[in-house]
Amino acid sequence: MAAGAGVGEPATTRAGARVRARALGLAPGIFAPGGHNAITDVAGVCVGHATVIEGDATRTGVTAIIPHPGNVFADRVPAGLSVMNGYGKLAGATQLVELGELETPIVLTNTLAVGRAVEAVVDWTLARNAEAVSVNAVVGETNDGRLNDIRARGVTAAHVHAALDGARDGAVVEGSVGAGTGTMAFGWKGGIGTASRVLPPALGGWTLGALVQANYGGALMMDGIPVGRALGKWYLREHTDRGDADGSVMVVIATDAPLSDRNLARLAQRAMAGLARTGAAFSDGSGDYAIAFSTHPGVRRSAERRAHQAIIADWPNDRMSPLFVAAAEAVEEAVLNALTMATTVIGRDGRTGRRAKGEAIDLDALRDVLARHGRLA
Repeated sequence: MAAGAGVGEPATTRAGARVRARALGLAPGIFAPGGHNAITDVAGVCVGHATVIEGDATRTGVTAIIPHPGNVFADRVPAGLSVMNGYGKLAGATQLVELGELETPIVLTNTLAVGRAVEAVVDWTLARNAEAVSVNAVVGETNDGRLNDIRARGVTAAHVHAALDGARDGAVVEGSVGAGTGTMAFGWKGGIGTASRVLPPALGGWTLGALVQANYGGALMMDGIPVGRALGKWYLREHTDRGDADGSVMVVIATDAPLSDRNLARLAQRAMAGLARTGAAFSDGSGDYAIAFSTHPGVRRSAERRAHQAIIADWPNDRMSPLFVAAAEAVEEAVLNALTMATTVIGRDGRTGRRAKGEAIDLDALRDVLARHGRLA
């Protein structure tokens, strides 16, 4: 097991160097990325991983996103939720929508580990808040049962605590790591990916970052290029639905713009535009969720603000559009990074018990496709 944003390692030894999308010439959109091109470019946001590799069958893990380095339960952040297809087990969703805020970090894991992860987040929060009698743990999931023996339920509270305690700012490890260890996307190995955008001063100068747990399918598009069709893999290729596009995707968006929970819900909706640009099928068996939160000091819901009438900052509606564009761009690039940084993982199908292989996308073949489109870096 490896934990920590800066020290977590992908699930397999790399056969060849993996690179991020921009190193290949893929740079979706019009806005520039932040320094790390990661969700951690939003000041204070930290990410941690716990990668769980056991025997020849367990290939799973945990990824934690902490909005700020303080006490999140006491100093809450406004948040919004968007759901495209609701085939999922997003714990804490109803209270998030009702109150428009997060009071715990966001934890991502596999489908059958949600219950254990909720318990672990509650324990972690209670240990830091002696007066707490109710905790709304927010835990998202995707089903990694194609590579992971999901019925073995390999994730423990210790793994969740390791991801939370190991969360750091700075560069984020991507690919076959943490909650992305056993995931698949578009027929290739999926995983964790992240990206960011910085608006120019004239548009507010705000930073926005996205992190994805990519485990879904469709016909892969990479910055407008039909890569899936070029490489011979796409959903419904043979006009047969085998559930190839099922699996789900979790998106987390952070920004330092002073947004209300209402506008954060609107921002989360734009994550679906980013997923659509990658060729997502939004299939019946896919849970497609996005959570957006703001770290701006003027919108944080401290204990003092919750006890009295408070004046809260609010970026105006008619200046939201650039942030909407940034969200779609960052989510799209985060998915591309998840794919290009993922390493091949060999595990065991949790449904059949047979050996299963999640093959990472061939970067040399991808470079050939990009070269034919005049896009190779």
